[in-house]
Amino acid sequence: MLDKIFPSNFRDFRTIVQDPLYQNSFYLILTMVLGAVLGFIFWIVAAQLYTQEEVGINTALISAVSLLAIISYLGLDQSIIRFFPDKNKFNIMTTSSVVILISTILFGIIFVLGIDLWAPDLALVKNNLLAFFMALIAFTLSGITGNAFIALRKSKYYFYQNLLMNLRVLLIFIPFFGSLGIFLSFGISVLIAIIFSYILIFKIIKPETTEKVQIIDWDFLWDSFHFSAGNYFFMLFGSIPVFILPIIVLNVLGSGQTAYYYITYTIASFLFMLSSAFSTSLFVEGSHGESLRENTKKSLIAIFSLLIPLAGLIFIFGEYILGLFGSDYVNGLDLLRVMIISSFLYSICQVYYSIGKVRNKIKDMILVSLVISILLIGSSYFLMDIFGIVGIGYAWVISYLAGSILVILKIKNLK
Repeated sequence: MLDKIFPSNFRDFRTIVQDPLYQNSFYLILTMVLGAVLGFIFWIVAAQLYTQEEVGINTALISAVSLLAIISYLGLDQSIIRFFPDKNKFNIMTTSSVVILISTILFGIIFVLGIDLWAPDLALVKNNLLAFFMALIAFTLSGITGNAFIALRKSKYYFYQNLLMNLRVLLIFIPFFGSLGIFLSFGISVLIAIIFSYILIFKIIKPETTEKVQIIDWDFLWDSFHFSAGNYFFMLFGSIPVFILPIIVLNVLGSGQTAYYYITYTIASFLFMLSSAFSTSLFVEGSHGESLRENTKKSLIAIFSLLIPLAGLIFIFGEYILGLFGSDYVNGLDLLRVMIISSFLYSICQVYYSIGKVRNKIKDMILVSLVISILLIGSSYFLMDIFGIVGIGYAWVISYLAGSILVILKIKNLK
């Protein structure tokens, strides 16, 4: 198997490069590296231009928008990948976009109306509604366009989309954005990216003259309902902890600690995204009918071949990396090192999820995701009181260890 991962000559190398699993993974990883590097630069600049309190508020607001996006997808973001190979791509794209746009606006209104209850420190949104809804809608639709590129096996365009999204590195220097400059630069860059992406996608999937064009394809909605609904709850359980934890830290430990947590998580997420890239490609290839067993083996070997050395480097040089954001951010070093450990357990769960999506084992995926979600949120509250910010790291390890054990127990059901 290793000779299929590591080429011994140029011919083997060319064969591997042409493998759709590796092509998609390569561009997804390239996107991840770009996001990580430019993300580092962005947050280093942000940490210099804004106070820790302002960084904390902006990061919590970005997390809230990200959570609302996950809630608004209704599972259709995953159905795009699952059903693109077999159904009318144009109809799927228009249907998903319209339905998700409506749900995004509704959930955004609910969030704003109740903001004094669940995130009083973010009440300043009430005075910036246009900017908030612009960023929310743009970010939500960027997930749809990104998955469309991946489903089309054109991940290089997904790379271009994310390149545009990282224009925030330049926009953050605009002085008249005020205390919400981090959030506004994030929102405007995403808006620019989705305009580009929609133009390109509809050019690629332009329907044939013989195809029936529907803005709302009710047949697709009906056929994908079970898959979409199952993945909706799965994605909710998996994503809620990630995006709600900064808000929890804000409410429990304050905006300064929120800044430490978010910056540390941003660094650790580089390792999480590595496994996510290969797992997403595994899902795509499985949806196109490629060998699931063979691609699972290749994905696991590739993930851990890259994860082990990268995790080691971040573990050793974490103090210097955090120091780039400012001397105070080195306080997140212990948290970073603990979260590095969790990345290995996270990878096991991610590969399992992709197998489950292809095999339609949605209930098993939801169970694993629910257990991890409950443990992560619950133990974070408890362990923060005992260990402070590093307690969240312990919660990540405990939660994904439990999830990995569940995966091992359930893997026999996927045979």
